Amino acid sequence: MPKCVLAVIWSPQVSFLGAAYSVGSRPCVDVLKGLRLHDNPALQEAVRGAGTVRCVYFLDPWFAGSSNVGVNRWRFLLQCLEDLDANLRKLNSRLFVIRGQPANVFPRLFKEWKISRLTFEYDSEPFGKERDAAIKKLAMEAGVEVNVKISHTLYDLDKIIELNGGQPPLTYKRFQTLISRMDPPEMPVETLSDTLMGRCVTPVADDHGDKYGVPSLEELGFDIEGLPTAVWPGGETEALTRIERHLERKAWVANFERPRMNANSLLASPTGLSSYLRFGCLSCRLFYYKLTDLYRKVKKNSSPPLSLYGQLLWREFFYTAATNNPRFDKMEGNPICVRIPWDRNPEALAKWAEAKTGFPWIDAIMTQLRQEGWIHHLARHAVACFLTRGDLWISWEEGMKVFEELLLDADWSVNAGSWMWLSCSSFFQQFFHCYCPVGFGRRTDPNGDFIRRYLPILRGFPAKYIYDPWNAPESVQAAAKCIIGVHYPKPMVHHAEASRLNIERMKQIYQQLSRYRGLGKEGRRDFSPLNPLPYPSAFSPGQLYPNLKVYSPQARVS
Repeated sequence: MPKCVLAVIWSPQVSFLGAAYSVGSRPCVDVLKGLRLHDNPALQEAVRGAGTVRCVYFLDPWFAGSSNVGVNRWRFLLQCLEDLDANLRKLNSRLFVIRGQPANVFPRLFKEWKISRLTFEYDSEPFGKERDAAIKKLAMEAGVEVNVKISHTLYDLDKIIELNGGQPPLTYKRFQTLISRMDPPEMPVETLSDTLMGRCVTPVADDHGDKYGVPSLEELGFDIEGLPTAVWPGGETEALTRIERHLERKAWVANFERPRMNANSLLASPTGLSSYLRFGCLSCRLFYYKLTDLYRKVKKNSSPPLSLYGQLLWREFFYTAATNNPRFDKMEGNPICVRIPWDRNPEALAKWAEAKTGFPWIDAIMTQLRQEGWIHHLARHAVACFLTRGDLWISWEEGMKVFEELLLDADWSVNAGSWMWLSCSSFFQQFFHCYCPVGFGRRTDPNGDFIRRYLPILRGFPAKYIYDPWNAPESVQAAAKCIIGVHYPKPMVHHAEASRLNIERMKQIYQQLSRYRGLGKEGRRDFSPLNPLPYPSAFSPGQLYPNLKVYSPQARVS
């Protein structure tokens, strides 16, 4: 008798996007990361020897209306679903978007559709593993075979941890050492095609669109009036087009140089891939081997260095660090995170999130993030440093939540890991290096075109003052039709003073911690605490320094 197979397309738990259901008393979320037909071993396994197959994605409309997720992220997701459905149609199949909670719906589907096999992609993140264990239990009780395949990461993360003595590597250098001892990642599997489908069919009813179609933004409760065209269109089709453009930059691969940073680097690129990797529209293994093949072609069969795969390996590093740590996105109870007594300042946090800090470079970046859902990685460094250890001394957890809401490529492991790193809370701590919210932008884009694009109120300022308009004479402000403090806010802090105080804070904290870990006095070597650390006795939260004062217009920011 032909098998009836269910291929589920989902991925790890996070706190912001997807189909919500409960594991015990904890609300969990399924977030899509496998929306593709190329290199999808779980989908390939689903059609093997099957008579019928259904590709399923779970979406809880209630969660969509109540979650703290920006419209750009939802639009990208829905475009991914629409593209996958369109590609499945070419194979005489369809995508089934199930409204509801998986734990409640699966038992009914197993019976109604007479399912004999369930396949899905392995989820390395803690709450995804908890969810998958619950689903496996339901399947076992229903007599359904379960097959799980690894394809969202390059490596089996458990093997990396095993090679490291049962603990995840907590420095990137150590991570590179470990994977250099392992076999290369598995090659991508063949794209699902008519040939692979064989005689396998998908039962599609006349009312499929009504019951299982991809919902609209309006159906999910979003007001789309005035919503601009997406800067980043979602879907596998777009992802595969972009990777070809990306690989056309043969000179970069040949010379292996990082592209020089300039004003254009700050804008959305037609070769950008991070959002597509995050949602699984693009296989990380396909990207890895396309880079490898091109490098060998250009370099005449020489072996590529690990550094060629930097974007992919940093992603893998954070996945490995997070896989067995359900508190990875928290400071408290997180065994690898330094407990820093951050200030609680909702007003300052809101100014940062809403692009009202009074620093044009920071505000332009945050405006781009809110409008488009993406910012350059160095822009991320700048705004993260400003919020945490650089200027405002606000917890990295708060910044992470804003990125979860707005950033298309925000990922539970990578987002939390990046924020811990940039705030000097884990991995390594060069706390003596801060990004100046004036000078860094000016060096990158001396003319200020990026600021003029995203903060049109400042468009009239000459390049000399566009990064620090509060220093412009009144006549220049009047000519620009923008009076600082009236049309655009004054800087919320004095950067030179704030960064000096915060560096001293970090220095004292790490001097205290060095008694436990043997650090150098300046905190210059890698540091990853093995156990939760108490606040040093000298620093109880909120007592080390008073909250920073509002910027005085008489002072000048360096």
